[in-house]
Amino acid sequence: MAAHIRLTRIGKSKRPYYRIVVLDSRDPRDGAYIECLGHYQPIEAASNTTIDLQKYDEWKSKGAKVSNIVRDIARRMRKAGV
Repeated sequence: MAAHIRLTRIGKSKRPYYRIVVLDSRDPRDGAYIECLGHYQPIEAASNTTIDLQKYDEWKSKGAKVSNIVRDIARRMRKAGV
């Protein structure tokens, strides 16, 4: 099983809200996921973004591929010291 860390959309129309999740690479974007690592709201302030960096690092060390947006979110969270 190849795991991916990516976003899954749960927001309303024109009000996007995403979960940062780990899922099987063959599953659809909004399909069932293995674990939820955090949340991302692109319209709101950055303070509404959360990600569990320990779980993120754990999955990454297991070989999970990370999408570009999730990688950028994790970098911003580390830089902010959260």
